[in-house]
Amino acid sequence: MSNVKTHKVEQLVMAAVGFFWCFLMWFASAAFVPTIASEFGLGIKGVALLASSAIWTAPIARPLAGWAADKFGAPKAFVLILVVTGGFSILSGHADTLAPAVGISEYQFLFWTRVVVATAGIAFVVGIQHVAQWFESEEMGAAEGLYAGTGNVGAGVGALMLPRIYGLDYHSAFVHLGIVAFIIAAWILFRGVAAKSIEQAAMAKKTATFKDTCFIWTRHAAIALMFAYAMCFGLEIGMNAWLPGYYKLGFAEAIKSLGFESLVDVQIAAGSFAAVQSFNASLFRPFSGWISDIWQRNRWTPFPLVSKKLYYAPRIHFLLFALLSITITMILLTVAGMTGHLVWSVLFLALFGITVSFGTGGTFAIVPLMFKERPGTATGFIGGVSCAGGIVYPLIYGQAAGWFPEGGIHMGYALVAVFMFIPFIIYYLWAMHWDIHPEDHGFGSKEKWLGEKS
Repeated sequence: MSNVKTHKVEQLVMAAVGFFWCFLMWFASAAFVPTIASEFGLGIKGVALLASSAIWTAPIARPLAGWAADKFGAPKAFVLILVVTGGFSILSGHADTLAPAVGISEYQFLFWTRVVVATAGIAFVVGIQHVAQWFESEEMGAAEGLYAGTGNVGAGVGALMLPRIYGLDYHSAFVHLGIVAFIIAAWILFRGVAAKSIEQAAMAKKTATFKDTCFIWTRHAAIALMFAYAMCFGLEIGMNAWLPGYYKLGFAEAIKSLGFESLVDVQIAAGSFAAVQSFNASLFRPFSGWISDIWQRNRWTPFPLVSKKLYYAPRIHFLLFALLSITITMILLTVAGMTGHLVWSVLFLALFGITVSFGTGGTFAIVPLMFKERPGTATGFIGGVSCAGGIVYPLIYGQAAGWFPEGGIHMGYALVAVFMFIPFIIYYLWAMHWDIHPEDHGFGSKEKWLGEKS
């Protein structure tokens, strides 16, 4: 037993380190948005498009990554992701010299290579599947929270440290990040093990079929959890990409009054403010998984309308609490921005990061338990399609600046909260009201999709 424990901890550490570096590469561009925007003359909409582009591949590629983790094992999927994205990170660092060779502008080369690097974010679903294959149900919240929280902090590290280490030299930063990705890939290749037992790996491989995928994608509970994850992680990654530019443009005078005047200083200040969200969302994520475990052990089910009888019902209630909290803090961010209070904006952003961590940790304390026979497929759908939020939110924020002449750059948060998040919560309430196998209810019966009776 002690050997198994030691080995599962090693697999957890390996998955967390791999995801941390993928996350760092994913949002390295955001750390240098002020420099890139200045160098290539990008306005608010250009910054919003650049922020959004970091998420373009995730909704499609994450479901494929989840399927690959079930079919071939998480370590092999991790290695492929690190090698490909690390290679393109190195290429993006040489945009100034390589762009003329392919006949496009330097910004076009930089933009599209960074879109490929952004696929590093699909590593999340691979690691979730990997951890689920090694830990027991009573440990799931804490284990998945430790994994994802350690990984997510990569965005905060990037926003906080990359401008300090590299200044305006984003070219060198991108090259060095790619080289380290190769080193981590080699470690996972030689030490990674897909599951704690041959039987468990075989079950995941058996259910990695087209019919099983269609079954998952049409379940109300899976769709509701996907919307929930769009409200937390989809939002988190959209904010990671958006916030450095937001603070530079939305609080320009306030930042200047603090003594940050040069481009380098403004970039450091904006990145530092933006990192507040990412660090809190990451550092509290293991804690949120642990809280989900606490709610589970104490059988806390305070909300009406959702199930109280499922053995994991307390986890469903904890996630609902998180979703309500996220909606409220989004509105508070708009209030702080519209009133011009930079300090309150950063404080609300810190609170927002905590509520987001409750949502991300709470979601994946449920998914491996609800879809235990198809962990990679379910994780790929829920953790993948939800990333579309990261594309949509920055675009809404950018458009809001045009829709509202006064302070429009701040209005996007409230618009998303009211017109997207409230309907998502209503759907979640309905999808989670069944007391018996909520994961089987959906568009078409289980028998229709899989030939099995519900």
